Amino acid sequence: MVRGARQSQQPRSRLAPRLSGTVEKPPRKRKSRTEFTLKETMSSGGAEDDIPQGERKTVTDFCYLLDKSKQLFNGLRDLPQYGQKQWQSYFGRTFDVYTKLWKFQQQHRQVLDNRYGLKRWQIGEIASKIGQLYYHYYLRTSETSYLNEAFSFYSAIRQRSYYSQVNKEDRPELVVKKLRYYARFIVVCLLLNKMDVVKDLVKELSDEIEDYTHRFNTEDQVEWNLVLQEVAAFIEADPVMVLNDDNTIVITSNRLAETGAPLLEQGMIVGQLSLADALIIGNCNNQVKFSELTVDMFRMLQALEREPMTLASQMNKPGIQEPADKPTRRENPHKYLLYKPTFSQLYTFLAASFKELPANSVLLIYLSATGVFPTGRSDGEGPYDFGGVLTNSNRDIINGDAIHKRNQSHKEMHCLHPGDLYPFTRKPLFIIVDSSNSVAYKNFTNLFGQPLVCLLSPTAYPKALQDQSQRGSLFTLFLNNPLMAFLFVSGLSSMRRGLWEKCQEYLRKINRDIAQLLTHSRSIDQAFLQFFGDEFLRLLLTRFVFCSATMRMHKAFRETRNYPESYPQLPRDETVENPHLQKHILELASILDVRNIFFENSMDDY
Repeated sequence: MVRGARQSQQPRSRLAPRLSGTVEKPPRKRKSRTEFTLKETMSSGGAEDDIPQGERKTVTDFCYLLDKSKQLFNGLRDLPQYGQKQWQSYFGRTFDVYTKLWKFQQQHRQVLDNRYGLKRWQIGEIASKIGQLYYHYYLRTSETSYLNEAFSFYSAIRQRSYYSQVNKEDRPELVVKKLRYYARFIVVCLLLNKMDVVKDLVKELSDEIEDYTHRFNTEDQVEWNLVLQEVAAFIEADPVMVLNDDNTIVITSNRLAETGAPLLEQGMIVGQLSLADALIIGNCNNQVKFSELTVDMFRMLQALEREPMTLASQMNKPGIQEPADKPTRRENPHKYLLYKPTFSQLYTFLAASFKELPANSVLLIYLSATGVFPTGRSDGEGPYDFGGVLTNSNRDIINGDAIHKRNQSHKEMHCLHPGDLYPFTRKPLFIIVDSSNSVAYKNFTNLFGQPLVCLLSPTAYPKALQDQSQRGSLFTLFLNNPLMAFLFVSGLSSMRRGLWEKCQEYLRKINRDIAQLLTHSRSIDQAFLQFFGDEFLRLLLTRFVFCSATMRMHKAFRETRNYPESYPQLPRDETVENPHLQKHILELASILDVRNIFFENSMDDY
């Protein structure tokens, strides 16, 4: 289940849609449309007594459904943001009312036009709410098929120009509805990797904002321009472009495909655990983000999802598909997205996820956050003596990663220490830490004997590489799109589609061989193999080994802090420094004509 933690302390554009399981706070309750429609709107079409009883009932029923739908939709924000059961019946009622409302306005359009004065933007508003409803259902379930349903309704609004007449009305609040629709549509398209549509929407949104600020003396122009800047930076975050022969950009997806994870060969002894829950936490300073979704969070989100499937509705024929009709097999692990959570928020979500974790399942915690370092000397070396990663607070961050401590004798209270996660090691736990102080988490102790693995990013990158930290971490990029990361460290910024596909095929071979290295190793910690039965975790583990081996062979990565680490440690000679794997990496470098930047015999060159 994907949901976001509400936080108000960090500056952001209040106009961008939240990527969370809640909806925006509704305006103050106003007089029901039903109360005056019959007297005012219907009388405009003639004497009230002349209105046929059937048409009068049609308008009354429509107004009832409209009011009921708004009440239920606004109530979504009051649902708990964590826990998997409380919200389902409420969503079911909301879908039911919107199904009736959508069909009703289709069946009685002429009466509603004549007697109610139904405008096209009002139809657009209903369709927009249904799109939001599907989007929130995706956030609650992680089922990407509902993103397609949201896209279907948002796309119909645009194709049918439901909001086209809004600009002719002297009502800025209606224009803001239109702008918010565009922002929400962009989020859905980003999540579906429909980048060509995103670019068109950004252009249209830019024109709409310019017209809006020109016509109305508004105070929110700066914030809407910030929305444009954020999405533009988000689109350009990938460091490498894949090009067709005509130089158009190829849109690549990094969700798990049928041939994504290396298959388990007969005889491989691995655990039967499956990834059920994931917390994806983003708290990096100055990293590109849009709608409370940083680039790192976005990449990890996609690494933990399969390619979406369409349920029933077609793009140009929106019709509500009941969520209960989804496939019985859960396609994706249930996720929480937490953008700059406080410690208490993070712990609340973590505890809820831990509590509801099914038997024989794994909880994954992904931390992309600024490092918090210990200050002064400590008398011991316990799980609270090495620092950790930052959680949200009101205080300023000094010099990037250095956290100013007023009292040097106390621990950083806004830090998530390794010891904070100890209680949750009572169940299988898979941790990924992408931070300048990731190594704090190699000081773990497995107290309860449950499977536990920590994958830890490098704490620094070579100065020779152009700083890309604002556009996302290199380590997370390796876990999301290892070929793009390999091209970036090789100094390549673009590639033809044919060569890209050839390299992808070779990378799949490398992943298969890494899987064999891990399962055939005689000295590997069994925790790795316990997680190896799950496709998502298997792919993350093989990509981690590929990342580590690449960095160890690269001539620019010469310091220990430039390399990823893990808890428990992997046997280097059998995995990340295996000669067979090194040969594969050199072969991939040869295909790309960048072999000269890698050591030929890295073991001898250390």
